[in-house]
Amino acid sequence: MPDPASHEQRVADLVDDLARSLTPVRRLPGPAVRTLVWCCAVLILGMILMPIADLSGLWARLDVPDLRYAALCAFLTSVTAAFAAFQSSVPGRSPAWALLPLPPLVLWLVFSGLGCLRSWIAPAANLAEPEEMRGCFAFLMSVSLPLSVLLVTMLRRACPLRPNLTAALGGLAAAAAAAALLVPFHPHDASATDLLVHLVAVLIVVGLNGLLGGRLLDRTA
Repeated sequence: MPDPASHEQRVADLVDDLARSLTPVRRLPGPAVRTLVWCCAVLILGMILMPIADLSGLWARLDVPDLRYAALCAFLTSVTAAFAAFQSSVPGRSPAWALLPLPPLVLWLVFSGLGCLRSWIAPAANLAEPEEMRGCFAFLMSVSLPLSVLLVTMLRRACPLRPNLTAALGGLAAAAAAAALLVPFHPHDASATDLLVHLVAVLIVVGLNGLLGGRLLDRTA
């Protein structure tokens, strides 16, 4: 029969070996701190793009209330969606955090819709041309891509239990940030096609993040 004392000694040696090979795990900063880092990254990207922006047109557009509030709500949507993504990446946090970006998102759509209504009642000479709409779509997608990669990279250090939800929130944050950064480059007034382009771009970014980003965040895959 095997010696019980010898078996216990082997188990103790194994535990000691495992304990010696352990390395300290650095605790992740809280969701608020990581959201602040995310906002700084968005602002840095905006500063990089600013030299090629239409600054004179920017101040004229910001004088229009619905355009100004739509840009502000797009930025708030980005911040709250990023915060909700970081919250949902922490095990044990309520999935109700996913509802946090809904109020600014709704206000973003409302103010964008008001701009469409204003341009329909009083058509302006600088409404979007097809080439300009394609340019806006390309800008939204190209800016959303690096922001999505950055956010997924930050989220991978956590352990989200709902990876697709977390990644989709990250996609909303990236798309809304891209929409806010588009304002200095927007060459035309708001229109229905303009709003449609924004919606399509946001849905594509959120969908791709939810599918692809969700797989990257899924530790069980």
